[in-house]
Amino acid sequence: MIRLFQNHHVRRYQELDGLWDFQPIDENSTVEDVQGFDYQLPVPSCWESHPSFANYRGKAAYRKKIMIKNATHLHLVCKGISHTAEIYLDGNYVTSHYNAYTPFSHLIKNVKAGEHELMIMVDNRFTEQSSLHIPNDYYTYGGIIRPVAIEWIDSVMVNQVKSVPVKVGEIWNLELEVDIEVLEATPDDYYLEGKIANQSFEVGLKQHDNSAYIKLTHLIEGLNVSAWSADAPHLYELELQLVKKADEVVVDDYIERIGFREVTTENGKIQVNGENVVLKGFNRHEDHAIVGASFPLSLMVKDLELMKDMGANAVRTSHYPNDELFLDLCDEMGFLVWEENHARGLSLERMQHPLFRKQCEQVNREMVENHYNHPSIIIWGILNECASNTEEGRDMYQEQLEQIRALDQSRPLTFASHHRAAELCFDLVDIVSFNLYPQWYTGEDPSELADQARNWADESGGKGKPMIMSEFGADGLYGYRSPTAVKGTEERQAMIIEANLDVFMEKDYISGMFIWQFADCRVTEEDWFMTRAGTQNNKGIVNSYRQPKQAYQIVKNKWI
Repeated sequence: MIRLFQNHHVRRYQELDGLWDFQPIDENSTVEDVQGFDYQLPVPSCWESHPSFANYRGKAAYRKKIMIKNATHLHLVCKGISHTAEIYLDGNYVTSHYNAYTPFSHLIKNVKAGEHELMIMVDNRFTEQSSLHIPNDYYTYGGIIRPVAIEWIDSVMVNQVKSVPVKVGEIWNLELEVDIEVLEATPDDYYLEGKIANQSFEVGLKQHDNSAYIKLTHLIEGLNVSAWSADAPHLYELELQLVKKADEVVVDDYIERIGFREVTTENGKIQVNGENVVLKGFNRHEDHAIVGASFPLSLMVKDLELMKDMGANAVRTSHYPNDELFLDLCDEMGFLVWEENHARGLSLERMQHPLFRKQCEQVNREMVENHYNHPSIIIWGILNECASNTEEGRDMYQEQLEQIRALDQSRPLTFASHHRAAELCFDLVDIVSFNLYPQWYTGEDPSELADQARNWADESGGKGKPMIMSEFGADGLYGYRSPTAVKGTEERQAMIIEANLDVFMEKDYISGMFIWQFADCRVTEEDWFMTRAGTQNNKGIVNSYRQPKQAYQIVKNKWI
């Protein structure tokens, strides 16, 4: 299941969920070397879910036979492959992609009728070709972890849609940018017609003069819509159809679901539709004891329902872009989302990796372009706990923030810092955010530390900007209970969470708080097993099976 709604009524598409042939392969193997398949694994899933591959880090081949009845152009859509993919059709190279957490697609032209073999070579190793997937405080799973689909394309297609709600007085307008890709030289002219909130419109005729890409812009004024908010998450389907002018035949369509809301940062606060909001939420890894990073819809719903039950209104996608199905649910359920790119805890040396800039640019672009239309996303974040305390690191922070601003001027930007008074980049963002763990890693008083953090921000370019406590928390091993309430017990975790929330809920200058973390998650054995009991980050308010710890009720009492 790719989305919670149907993306197309005209364009034919097929999701390739189901059993695929699977074979682990040698690290030097090429597509020609793959001769036999001994296993079948479900797609989407993590290969770690199979007993034989619970700890497998390496390369593997997936194979799926697909039937094409008539010659066509195929649009291959992949929502997430962990972490590097090479794709082949009938043994011929199609494309490759790096990063587990961003979607990508590729147009395969002139595919003949008949049976075809789709093969995807997947690699989750930590190699010199990977600057972002490294041994870390979360686990890089292997496999086709999100859905794959194929789409049948005629001679022209709607490739991307960007919708920008604009409020003028009490009236909502909608600015549209539509990218159209022309696959075949043709004398035909096309136009775009659409519908939103029972209002039809037509985007002026465009003669494509055999250009490969066309960008259309259009302003829809005076829409009769209700605003999207956490309390009232109103959503509307935007329907677009590409019409051939000569015979009025609809050749392609694109359906997106949007909400009308504006996000601002004024007077040291965060506003949604002009009203101040305080974010109360969780950092959440896409990780589950049973399914790893490949979540079915039911478990996504379960996570959000548990957060709602505790009174949360926000979620931070630590530390990478999330499955679009999860974002659809956030749109529907009224969660306020901080979505961030993929980078966690990188030293300056790691940021100097020759591929770092290129791989971050790709992740940023794919994140924003693919997730732009989600009203639930109110903040873009970058580079969690990286080298923002160095001049060279600052240059890279500035570069990435400028890239995202060029793609989207409608959302505020931030990053989570743990550098305290040494931070050099708060002047570059709209919101200042701190990862601080009073009473866990240090014995500091939460109130005094929060006041210090505000002063650090004010003195380093963040004066007058909203402030978020982006991480705080403590380990609590599920079932480890003791009257001594020593560190690591559920009791001590609950005490620390309560002490932090008591302070953060009362500080007027704090615009948001994200508990670290929602659920326990697996970490890599490389570099981390000595500092993480059970090779897990155990700071979850629920364990990896979603069983609540004692802190669950504490959070619920504070937020409801």
